[in-house]
Amino acid sequence: MDNFRGKILIADDDREILTVLRILLEGEGYQVVSASDGHEVLEKADDSVDLYILDVNMPGMSGFAAGAELRKRTYAPMIFLTAYSGESDKTMGFSAGADDYIVKPFSNTELLLRVKALLRRATTYSRPAAETAPEQDGRRTVVYQDLALDLDSQSVSRGGENIGLTATEFRILELLVTHRKKIYSLENIYQSVWKEDAVGDGAIMVHIKNIRKKLGDSSRNPRYIKTAWGKGYYAE
Repeated sequence: MDNFRGKILIADDDREILTVLRILLEGEGYQVVSASDGHEVLEKADDSVDLYILDVNMPGMSGFAAGAELRKRTYAPMIFLTAYSGESDKTMGFSAGADDYIVKPFSNTELLLRVKALLRRATTYSRPAAETAPEQDGRRTVVYQDLALDLDSQSVSRGGENIGLTATEFRILELLVTHRKKIYSLENIYQSVWKEDAVGDGAIMVHIKNIRKKLGDSSRNPRYIKTAWGKGYYAE
């Protein structure tokens, strides 16, 4: 179809919600695949899926559990749906690999805006001005210490070896290394990445922890993402 925009896998044990989500997303030109629990999500997940929308409380295997398993095989954007709005619940979601978190009940407009924003970030960003290395084979690359950030493929490598970051993790790292020595508070980082007010300190702290872990960095004596105690994070 002419207005096809991508493939989305939605999962919820409430058939009514699944129907509403399918009608809403297909009406915007997305291809939709549905699942009723975490096990079915893992069965239907493949490289053709561009984004996942997972309900947290599903029987058999929860959205958190399914999301954590998905993160072992894909870096596609992931949204969790939940009836709980507490910061601890959001932190659990981000720890499981979520890129965004939407509390029920939500408006159709809100969900579509989040979906469009995540898919846009997963393909191309409105990138901040930065010094980049000369283009190689037409690609723009930012070099930071021994890391190479490919702005076109949104990938990070070290010594030719790829380091798998999610779209959100890449965006945070890109933000810091393209504005070196600038200290970003937790709210600054959240607003820059999500384009909205922060949901709480936990979200960004979990993402920073995940980035450091994937880069093999130490939280006590970090090499790549520095901590300005009481202020935020920065890259030298």
